[in-house]
Amino acid sequence: MGLQISEIIPRKEINFTDLKGKTLAIDASNAIYQFLSTIRQPDGTPLQDSKGKITSHLSGLFYRNINLMLEGMKIIYVFDGKPPELKYNTQAERRQIKDIAKEKYELAKESGNEAEMRKYAQQITHLTPEIAAESKELLEAMGVAIIQAPSEGEAQASELSKRSDIYAVVSQDYDCMLFGAPILVRNLTLSRRKKTAGGFVSVYPEIIELEKVLNQLQISHDQLICLGILIGTDYNRGGIKGIGPKRALDIVKRLQYPKLIFDSMQEQISQQENPFNWEEIFELFKKANVDHNVKIEFPEINPEKIKKILMEHDFSEERIESQLQKLKEVQEGKKQKGISDYF
Repeated sequence: MGLQISEIIPRKEINFTDLKGKTLAIDASNAIYQFLSTIRQPDGTPLQDSKGKITSHLSGLFYRNINLMLEGMKIIYVFDGKPPELKYNTQAERRQIKDIAKEKYELAKESGNEAEMRKYAQQITHLTPEIAAESKELLEAMGVAIIQAPSEGEAQASELSKRSDIYAVVSQDYDCMLFGAPILVRNLTLSRRKKTAGGFVSVYPEIIELEKVLNQLQISHDQLICLGILIGTDYNRGGIKGIGPKRALDIVKRLQYPKLIFDSMQEQISQQENPFNWEEIFELFKKANVDHNVKIEFPEINPEKIKKILMEHDFSEERIESQLQKLKEVQEGKKQKGISDYF
């Protein structure tokens, strides 16, 4: 779910062309989950090959990233490692939610209600180790850099951003800002058109700059972390009951310092169903488990391997060839850029 602070965060809509020539670190779990959730059949079931294996993630990664590369972007995918222990409770809650959604999906299936089937099928989605491994294999064949984080992928991506190896972190979640990412880009891996009750609407990327967020809200980064903990993060889902973004902002601005903020909330925290230790959560954002020496390496594009991977999952050979032609344009563009470096 991620941090729910969209209503108080300033952002700016941009065009895909604004990111030409930029290196971007994509939160892999976030992006792949989006593909698994949205690239589905009318009844909500994911795309599958003749063996019954899910292929929604492969479809999303293949077509969407080729489009991004054609726009001139350099892509890095950062994968999750072992989650912090504090996240286990959140994961257990998510499994429980998925179990309930699965039961509701089966009931909708029995009644033939496709709208309800699609709704609950999206909630059942989960990223398996097999899906992660298949994703890495395809991305590397496409010339996309892969980084395996020791723990949270968004924390590692934020670290890359802080040391200026990349332009921005790409994710739908705002948690990257708590990890200190200077620039966050949203809506990049989503479809450029979204279906609504009134028809289709265009979806544009949006950029969120941490410095501008802090200036507009008139708070420090430490206070932003406190604000996140008050309303709920992946380490304390739901935060403190009754506190939303606007009230949390008022509290952190009035009390200013983390200890004063949470000392004033200790009674509410202790009375909750799942009390939390704010200091442990604060430390996870301030001193995240990341690899400070990670190297970014972009592999060579391997058209034959791409074709082999996708053909094994029943993708249309004609459509693969059409996309490979586009990747060839990307390769030729890199060569031309390399030659121009000598003049």
